[in-house]
Amino acid sequence: MTRKKDPRSARLPVPAGELPAFTPVPRQCARHDGWTPERQRSFIEALADLGSVEAAARAVDMSSVGAYYLRRQPGAEEFRAAWEAALQLGVQRIEDVAMDRALNGTEEPVYSYGKFIGTRIKRNDSLLMFILRNRAPERFAAGGAPKGLNAVSQMQLDRLKKQWRKEWEAEQPKVSTAEVRASIDRKIEEIRTRIARDRPKRRAVLSAETLAAFARFAELRDRDLAAAGADERTRKIVGGSLDTPTTYYDPVEVPALPAPERPAEPNGDFADGPPEGWRAKKPAPEPKTVWSLKDDSFDP
Repeated sequence: MTRKKDPRSARLPVPAGELPAFTPVPRQCARHDGWTPERQRSFIEALADLGSVEAAARAVDMSSVGAYYLRRQPGAEEFRAAWEAALQLGVQRIEDVAMDRALNGTEEPVYSYGKFIGTRIKRNDSLLMFILRNRAPERFAAGGAPKGLNAVSQMQLDRLKKQWRKEWEAEQPKVSTAEVRASIDRKIEEIRTRIARDRPKRRAVLSAETLAAFARFAELRDRDLAAAGADERTRKIVGGSLDTPTTYYDPVEVPALPAPERPAEPNGDFADGPPEGWRAKKPAPEPKTVWSLKDDSFDP
């Protein structure tokens, strides 16, 4: 049986020193077409180049079954160690090839109506994410969910947060309480000025009937408030008549009216005491009359 020409010349040999030296597995019969020491070394080199036992065995014109059989033979300890080293080196090279394909893509033919018209570069994002998740699992965890920080990273993050907080607080302008109150007073005064400026314009578009109706409303409002015993200090803003300007007062809560007495129960006056579990209902609170700045808009 004559074997084909050894295809090792089609491969780029691994650099010297990357593979460990090993003693070939001793064979009972020295056959030129068997696992000779030279072929065993070539197989290990091909395994380091290709990363596949099947491809490496085919590169030396042997079968993968024979390679695994040789690995199980007595005296194959160094051969197995070299096998593992070559396989690790081959996997690294496969990763490099996969990374190159993921980044630069692969060239594939393009056909139109059954005719070849050119080529295009196709990139594989799924392959790229697979490589990243395996090479840097702490940064590219599976499922898109990043893993939690370790204790050192969490301490560094807390320290940076405190530092950023101090820097942000230092950049904020220093404003006193008096300045805040003055700013609020200025805004309130601007609102009052705008209302006073717009009042003549609103009054000019109102008819005589509307003005008379509002005058009557103001009269009835003042009468009702006076009858209820409301003091001027209980209102924030109280509009005067049509001929008097609006007057502003300090806000004071309106005192609640006394709660009415609860009527007697239909079952009697509880001469022997109320039944067990019965509890008198509390009267609902009376609504409070509070006026605000927006209420001044009713005054034309």
